[in-house]
Amino acid sequence: MTILVTGATGSVGRLVVDELVATGVPVRALTVDPDRAQLPAEAEVVVGSLARPSTLPVALKGVAAVYLAPMARTVRRFCELASDAGVERVVALSGSSVGDEHEGSSGHEYATVEAAVRDAGFAWTFLRPGAFMNNTLDWAPMVRAGEVAMAYGDATQTPIDLGDIAAVAARVLVSDGHAGATYVLSGPEAVSLREQVRVIGSVLGKEIRFRELTPVEQRARWIGYGVPEDAVGWLLEGFAETVRNPEVPTGVVEELLGRRGTTYAEWVAARRDVFA
Repeated sequence: MTILVTGATGSVGRLVVDELVATGVPVRALTVDPDRAQLPAEAEVVVGSLARPSTLPVALKGVAAVYLAPMARTVRRFCELASDAGVERVVALSGSSVGDEHEGSSGHEYATVEAAVRDAGFAWTFLRPGAFMNNTLDWAPMVRAGEVAMAYGDATQTPIDLGDIAAVAARVLVSDGHAGATYVLSGPEAVSLREQVRVIGSVLGKEIRFRELTPVEQRARWIGYGVPEDAVGWLLEGFAETVRNPEVPTGVVEELLGRRGTTYAEWVAARRDVFA
């Protein structure tokens, strides 16, 4: 059973390739830049992209299952081509924001992907992770300066390691019993922004101050970084919501993998050189 990994140069897709190669199944990796991806020799590489559907027929030939990176703009065409190629199973990376009504929410694009895959009649599985631990890599310059400034320091989320998402995707792709399932993925612990900064300092062995910004100050910062204004509004509302209603771990990663998910401290320790 050949499995196609789309977005094989992406932050999750690249890890999915490694996870599948480790299981010994035939893996085909779709990427626009094989050199940058540094894909393992065991993976068959096809140059292409979901953004260019004309490259997909060659990639889909002889494929039984697909790991689908989210690409709302072309997902309907992907589904047509995958159906024509005889693909049976699709595991789509989605997000826990599906259902959010805010105009800036990422959930709208994820919902578009899910609807297209569901309507196409595949044996589908949707993975809906929440906040990524990787998001806090943006803090690295502030960490090195000794102070992280953010609004809503008490916003409590359950951030997840990308490696755990990839491990779940691979497990679902190579095992039965997941068709029609929607898995909401989280890390193993609920941790506030303020606590994440404390953990970074503890791992580095140095004091990192946390300075609370007002929502107005945070909005100005993000807009200055080029974040679209509607997305800024959605992000701020999301943080405010997790102050009022802290997230709790879903336990799905542990259930599917039979092990504890990566903690934030473990994730930081593995990236000490980025923050130090």
